[in-house]
Amino acid sequence: MDVTPQRHGPVSIRLIRQRDARVLQQELVTNRRWLQPWEATSPDGPVSFDMRLGVRRLLQQYREGFGVPYVMEWDGDIAGQLNVWGIARGSLASATIGYWVSQRYAGRGITPTAVAMATDACFTELRLHRMEICIRPENRASLRVVEKLGFRYEGLRRRYIHIDGDWRDHYCFALVREEVPEGVLQRWVAGRAPQDAAIVPPSDRLHA
Repeated sequence: MDVTPQRHGPVSIRLIRQRDARVLQQELVTNRRWLQPWEATSPDGPVSFDMRLGVRRLLQQYREGFGVPYVMEWDGDIAGQLNVWGIARGSLASATIGYWVSQRYAGRGITPTAVAMATDACFTELRLHRMEICIRPENRASLRVVEKLGFRYEGLRRRYIHIDGDWRDHYCFALVREEVPEGVLQRWVAGRAPQDAAIVPPSDRLHA
C-alpha cells in the first residue's frame, strides 16, 4: 500500500516520518488547551503521550494496511495531523478520517484542503469506496469542513467515541467514490460541492 504526497497551493499532505515525532510532540503540548476537548481518550485510564511511540505505532498500522498517517503542512511546515484509520478491504472497502490542526494555522483552509486530498487519494490510490468522518456536535470548526466539502450527513451515533474523558455523541458524514467522479478537491475548488449535503436534521440536533 503506497501513498504519494499531495499538494494544493501552500497546503500539502505526506506520510508521517519517525523524525516528525519531536515537532508533533511540541505542537500537541503547545496546543493542549486548544485540542483537548476533541482528543480521543481511553475509558481504561491515561494513555502514553510519547509521540515517538505513537508515530511508530501509526507506521506499523500503515505497513499492515490498516491506516495511513499523514502530516498536514503549510509551506513545508507541519501544521497538524490527518489519519486515515480503520481501513476495511473486500466488500466494505471503507475507512474513517480524523484530524487536528495547530491553533496558529486555523482559518487558512488547511484542514478542508487536506481532507479533500486525502479522500481523493483513498478513492484513487487505495481504491477505497467509502470515506467517513465522525464529528462531535459541539465542534463547529470541524463541522464546517464537511459542509465545505459536501460530505453527506448519515446520522447520529450515540456515545460513539471516548473523547476528553467520556463517551460522546457524534454526527456521521460520508462520501462514496461515485458521488465525486471529478474528485473532492476539484469539486470544492470549482464551487460544485453541494451546500446542503451536511445539514443535520432538527430531530438529531435536538437530541445530540
